[in-house]
Amino acid sequence: MLSSFSLPGVASSPNFLRTVLWVDAFSCVACGLLQVAFNAPMASLLGLPEPLLGYTGEFLLAFAAVVAWVSTRRPVPRTPVWFLMIGNFFWALGCVALLLGSDLNPTMLGTAYVLGQALTVVALAELQFFGLRRATP
Repeated sequence: MLSSFSLPGVASSPNFLRTVLWVDAFSCVACGLLQVAFNAPMASLLGLPEPLLGYTGEFLLAFAAVVAWVSTRRPVPRTPVWFLMIGNFFWALGCVALLLGSDLNPTMLGTAYVLGQALTVVALAELQFFGLRRATP
């Protein structure tokens, strides 16, 4: 029932941090597979270079594997989650720097794609931080 759903209820779940990590891994797999499997069409659609999309797609797939592995540990280890959070913040900074400080001219969809990634990883990093604070040390 939708009315019984609440963020405080979900956030108090003992699996909250693990769930956020799985969402992070899934989002990395989704973007990574798109960028690797449909490299040329995405480059054309987004106005971004094929090598940039290909290499970052491969990185996202590797990052997803690490996030998924961390999420399977019992208990979820705190130190690797801190590194994942920091990595997410740096990814967001890289996205913004790409748009503001490069000679690239992405399409409007390309700009939205890059900004969407930045906003997503910042939100995930904040949820991971929240989950770490709630988790017992």
